[in-house]
Amino acid sequence: MYVIPAIDIRKGKCVRLVQGDLRDETVYSQEPVSVAKLWKMKGAKRLHVIDLDGAFSGKLANLDYVKEIIKATDLKVQVGGGIRDLKTIDKVMSIGVDWVILGTTAVQNKEFVKEAVKRHGKSIIVGIDAKKGMVAIKGWKQVTKIKAVDLGEEMVDLGVETIIFTDIQRDGMLEGPNFKSTKELACAVKVPVIASGGMSGYKDIEHAKRLEKYGISSVIIGKALYTGKIDLKIAIKMAKEPVGPKPKKSRNK
Repeated sequence: MYVIPAIDIRKGKCVRLVQGDLRDETVYSQEPVSVAKLWKMKGAKRLHVIDLDGAFSGKLANLDYVKEIIKATDLKVQVGGGIRDLKTIDKVMSIGVDWVILGTTAVQNKEFVKEAVKRHGKSIIVGIDAKKGMVAIKGWKQVTKIKAVDLGEEMVDLGVETIIFTDIQRDGMLEGPNFKSTKELACAVKVPVIASGGMSGYKDIEHAKRLEKYGISSVIIGKALYTGKIDLKIAIKMAKEPVGPKPKKSRNK
Protein backbone atom coordinates (compact mmCIF):
# COMPACT_ATOMS: atom_id res chain seq x y z
CA MET A 1 0.00 0.00 0.00
CA TYR A 2 1.22 3.47 -0.89
CA VAL A 3 1.00 6.47 1.42
CA ILE A 4 0.69 9.58 -0.75
CA PRO A 5 1.28 13.03 0.80
CA ALA A 6 -1.03 15.79 -0.45
CA ILE A 7 0.15 19.21 -1.52
CA ASP A 8 -2.69 21.65 -2.21
CA ILE A 9 -1.53 24.84 -3.91
CA ARG A 10 -3.46 28.11 -3.86
CA LYS A 11 -1.92 31.38 -5.03
CA GLY A 12 1.50 29.73 -4.96
CA LYS A 13 1.20 28.64 -1.33
CA CYS A 14 0.82 25.22 0.27
CA VAL A 15 -2.55 25.29 2.04
CA ARG A 16 -5.22 23.03 3.50
CA LEU A 17 -8.95 23.64 3.43
CA VAL A 18 -11.65 22.21 5.65
CA GLN A 19 -14.32 20.43 3.58
CA GLY A 20 -13.11 22.34 0.52
CA ASP A 21 -14.21 25.71 1.96
CA LEU A 22 -11.99 28.62 0.86
CA ARG A 23 -13.15 30.55 3.91
CA ASP A 24 -11.51 27.94 6.14
CA GLU A 25 -7.97 27.95 4.82
CA THR A 26 -4.69 27.39 6.64
CA VAL A 27 -1.40 28.28 4.97
CA TYR A 28 1.28 25.76 5.95
CA SER A 29 4.07 26.95 3.71
CA GLN A 30 4.90 29.74 1.32
CA GLU A 31 7.02 27.29 -0.67
CA PRO A 32 5.30 24.15 -2.03
CA VAL A 33 8.59 22.92 -3.50
CA SER A 34 10.19 22.88 -0.05
CA VAL A 35 7.27 20.85 1.26
CA ALA A 36 7.69 18.37 -1.58
CA LYS A 37 11.39 18.03 -0.72
CA LEU A 38 10.47 17.34 2.91
CA TRP A 39 8.06 14.57 1.94
CA LYS A 40 10.72 13.03 -0.30
CA MET A 41 13.19 13.13 2.59
CA LYS A 42 10.57 11.35 4.74
CA GLY A 43 10.35 8.54 2.19
CA ALA A 44 7.52 9.52 -0.16
CA LYS A 45 7.58 7.91 -3.60
CA ARG A 46 4.52 9.69 -4.95
CA LEU A 47 2.81 13.05 -4.43
CA HIS A 48 -0.80 14.15 -4.76
CA VAL A 49 -0.78 17.75 -5.99
CA ILE A 50 -3.97 19.76 -6.38
CA ASP A 51 -4.21 23.17 -8.03
CA LEU A 52 -6.97 24.66 -5.89
CA ASP A 53 -7.19 27.79 -8.01
CA GLY A 54 -7.75 25.53 -10.99
CA ALA A 55 -10.34 23.43 -9.16
CA PHE A 56 -12.46 26.47 -8.39
CA SER A 57 -11.91 28.42 -11.62
CA GLY A 58 -11.75 25.57 -14.10
CA LYS A 59 -8.35 26.69 -15.40
CA LEU A 60 -4.91 25.59 -14.17
CA ALA A 61 -3.04 28.35 -12.36
CA ASN A 62 -0.13 26.70 -10.54
CA LEU A 63 1.46 24.45 -13.13
CA ASP A 64 4.83 26.18 -12.80
CA TYR A 65 5.01 25.04 -9.17
CA VAL A 66 4.21 21.48 -10.22
CA LYS A 67 7.03 21.65 -12.76
CA GLU A 68 9.41 22.88 -10.06
CA ILE A 69 8.35 20.10 -7.71
CA ILE A 70 9.05 17.44 -10.32
CA LYS A 71 12.42 18.97 -11.19
CA ALA A 72 13.45 19.31 -7.53
CA THR A 73 12.32 15.89 -6.29
CA ASP A 74 12.07 13.54 -9.27
CA LEU A 75 9.07 11.94 -7.50
CA LYS A 76 6.08 10.47 -9.28
CA VAL A 77 3.29 13.05 -9.24
CA GLN A 78 -0.46 12.95 -9.76
CA VAL A 79 -2.08 16.31 -10.47
CA GLY A 80 -5.67 17.53 -10.39
CA GLY A 81 -7.65 20.74 -10.34
CA GLY A 82 -8.99 22.52 -13.41
CA ILE A 83 -8.04 19.87 -15.95
CA ARG A 84 -11.04 19.91 -18.24
CA ASP A 85 -9.85 19.47 -21.83
CA LEU A 86 -7.40 17.34 -23.81
CA LYS A 87 -5.09 20.25 -24.53
CA THR A 88 -4.62 20.83 -20.80
CA ILE A 89 -3.98 17.12 -20.20
CA ASP A 90 -1.30 17.13 -22.89
CA LYS A 91 0.26 20.24 -21.36
CA VAL A 92 0.32 18.70 -17.88
CA MET A 93 1.76 15.42 -19.11
CA SER A 94 4.45 17.24 -21.09
CA ILE A 95 6.15 18.56 -17.94
CA GLY A 96 6.66 15.08 -16.50
CA VAL A 97 3.45 14.47 -14.53
CA ASP A 98 2.72 10.74 -14.20
CA TRP A 99 -1.05 10.85 -13.63
CA VAL A 100 -3.75 13.39 -14.37
CA ILE A 101 -6.82 13.50 -12.15
CA LEU A 102 -10.17 14.32 -13.73
CA GLY A 103 -13.07 15.40 -11.55
CA THR A 104 -15.81 17.69 -12.80
CA THR A 105 -15.31 16.71 -16.44
CA ALA A 106 -15.75 13.04 -15.59
CA VAL A 107 -19.32 13.87 -14.63
CA GLN A 108 -20.10 16.37 -17.35
CA ASN A 109 -18.38 14.89 -20.39
CA LYS A 110 -18.08 11.12 -20.69
CA GLU A 111 -16.74 11.31 -24.27
CA PHE A 112 -13.90 13.49 -23.04
CA VAL A 113 -12.96 10.86 -20.46
CA LYS A 114 -13.11 8.16 -23.10
CA GLU A 115 -10.80 10.12 -25.40
CA ALA A 116 -8.42 10.99 -22.55
CA VAL A 117 -8.09 7.31 -21.64
CA LYS A 118 -7.60 6.40 -25.29
CA ARG A 119 -4.76 8.93 -25.52
CA HIS A 120 -3.10 8.49 -22.13
CA GLY A 121 -4.26 5.11 -20.81
CA LYS A 122 -3.33 4.33 -17.19
CA SER A 123 -2.19 7.91 -16.65
CA ILE A 124 -5.82 9.01 -16.33
CA ILE A 125 -7.26 8.88 -12.80
CA VAL A 126 -10.81 9.92 -11.96
CA GLY A 127 -11.38 11.63 -8.65
CA ILE A 128 -14.84 10.98 -7.24
CA ASP A 129 -15.75 13.45 -4.51
CA ALA A 130 -18.98 12.78 -2.68
CA LYS A 131 -21.27 14.15 -0.01
CA LYS A 132 -23.66 11.64 1.55
CA GLY A 133 -22.90 9.29 -1.31
CA MET A 134 -23.69 11.82 -4.05
CA VAL A 135 -21.06 13.20 -6.42
CA ALA A 136 -19.88 16.80 -5.91
CA ILE A 137 -18.29 18.88 -8.68
CA LYS A 138 -16.87 22.35 -9.46
CA GLY A 139 -14.56 22.53 -6.48
CA TRP A 140 -17.16 20.71 -4.36
CA LYS A 141 -19.53 23.66 -4.65
CA GLN A 142 -22.25 21.70 -6.49
CA VAL A 143 -23.66 18.36 -5.34
CA THR A 144 -25.26 16.33 -8.11
CA LYS A 145 -27.90 13.59 -8.02
CA ILE A 146 -25.37 11.02 -9.24
CA LYS A 147 -24.36 8.25 -6.87
CA ALA A 148 -20.60 7.84 -6.39
CA VAL A 149 -20.79 4.09 -7.03
CA ASP A 150 -22.73 4.60 -10.28
CA LEU A 151 -20.18 7.12 -11.53
CA GLY A 152 -17.34 4.79 -10.61
CA GLU A 153 -18.85 1.95 -12.61
CA GLU A 154 -19.35 4.26 -15.59
CA MET A 155 -15.72 5.38 -15.44
CA VAL A 156 -14.44 1.81 -15.39
CA ASP A 157 -16.62 1.03 -18.42
CA LEU A 158 -14.84 3.92 -20.18
CA GLY A 159 -11.45 2.38 -19.44
CA VAL A 160 -10.40 4.23 -16.28
CA GLU A 161 -8.13 2.01 -14.18
CA THR A 162 -7.72 4.01 -10.96
CA ILE A 163 -10.17 6.03 -8.86
CA ILE A 164 -9.62 8.41 -5.96
CA PHE A 165 -12.54 8.58 -3.54
CA THR A 166 -13.03 11.49 -1.16
CA ASP A 167 -15.88 12.03 1.26
CA ILE A 168 -15.85 15.82 1.37
CA GLN A 169 -17.54 15.93 4.76
CA ARG A 170 -14.47 14.19 6.18
CA ASP A 171 -11.83 16.16 4.29
CA GLY A 172 -9.69 18.28 6.60
CA MET A 173 -11.70 17.21 9.64
CA LEU A 174 -9.16 14.70 11.07
CA GLU A 175 -12.02 12.30 11.85
CA GLY A 176 -10.90 9.40 9.67
CA PRO A 177 -11.93 8.63 6.08
CA ASN A 178 -15.30 7.21 5.19
CA PHE A 179 -13.97 3.67 4.87
CA LYS A 180 -17.44 2.18 4.55
CA SER A 181 -18.20 4.12 1.36
CA THR A 182 -14.66 3.67 0.06
CA LYS A 183 -14.94 -0.10 0.47
CA GLU A 184 -18.38 -0.11 -1.18
CA LEU A 185 -16.96 1.72 -4.18
CA ALA A 186 -13.87 -0.50 -4.41
CA CYS A 187 -16.00 -3.65 -4.35
CA ALA A 188 -18.26 -2.25 -7.07
CA VAL A 189 -15.62 -1.03 -9.52
CA LYS A 190 -13.00 -3.74 -9.05
CA VAL A 191 -10.13 -1.39 -9.95
CA PRO A 192 -7.66 0.16 -7.47
CA VAL A 193 -9.26 2.85 -5.31
CA ILE A 194 -7.21 5.46 -3.47
CA ALA A 195 -8.76 6.53 -0.16
CA SER A 196 -8.74 10.24 0.62
CA GLY A 197 -10.23 12.71 3.03
CA GLY A 198 -9.91 12.86 6.81
CA MET A 199 -6.92 10.66 7.62
CA SER A 200 -6.46 11.33 11.32
CA GLY A 201 -3.88 8.96 12.78
CA TYR A 202 -2.08 5.65 12.54
CA LYS A 203 -5.27 3.71 13.26
CA ASP A 204 -6.53 4.87 9.87
CA ILE A 205 -3.44 3.41 8.21
CA GLU A 206 -4.19 0.09 9.92
CA HIS A 207 -7.84 0.26 8.85
CA ALA A 208 -6.88 0.97 5.25
CA LYS A 209 -4.45 -1.94 5.27
CA ARG A 210 -7.24 -4.29 6.31
CA LEU A 211 -9.29 -3.12 3.34
CA GLU A 212 -6.46 -3.56 0.85
CA LYS A 213 -7.84 -6.97 -0.14
CA TYR A 214 -11.02 -5.24 -1.37
CA GLY A 215 -9.08 -3.00 -3.75
CA ILE A 216 -8.03 0.00 -1.67
CA SER A 217 -4.51 0.46 -2.99
CA SER A 218 -3.31 3.69 -1.39
CA VAL A 219 -4.17 6.46 1.04
CA ILE A 220 -3.74 10.19 0.58
CA ILE A 221 -2.78 12.11 3.69
CA GLY A 222 -2.94 15.89 4.01
CA LYS A 223 -3.78 17.79 7.17
CA ALA A 224 -2.66 14.99 9.51
CA LEU A 225 0.88 15.34 8.14
CA TYR A 226 0.91 19.12 8.39
CA THR A 227 -0.37 19.13 11.96
CA GLY A 228 2.00 16.38 13.08
CA LYS A 229 -0.69 13.83 13.91
CA ILE A 230 0.97 11.43 11.46
CA ASP A 231 4.68 11.15 10.77
CA LEU A 232 5.10 10.25 7.11
CA LYS A 233 8.10 8.01 7.73
CA ILE A 234 6.17 5.93 10.28
CA ALA A 235 3.06 5.82 8.06
CA ILE A 236 5.05 4.51 5.10
CA LYS A 237 6.65 1.84 7.25
CA MET A 238 3.24 0.75 8.56
CA ALA A 239 1.83 0.60 5.03
CA LYS A 240 4.57 -1.81 3.96
CA GLU A 241 4.14 -4.20 6.88
CA PRO A 242 1.80 -7.21 6.70
CA VAL A 243 -1.56 -6.53 8.26
CA GLY A 244 -2.11 -8.28 11.57
CA PRO A 245 -5.33 -9.62 13.07
CA LYS A 246 -7.83 -7.07 14.26
CA PRO A 247 -7.48 -6.67 18.05
CA LYS A 248 -10.31 -8.26 20.00
CA LYS A 249 -12.28 -6.06 22.33
CA SER A 250 -11.74 -7.01 25.92
CA ARG A 251 -14.75 -8.08 27.95
CA ASN A 252 -15.27 -7.12 31.51
CA LYS A 253 -16.00 -10.14 33.63
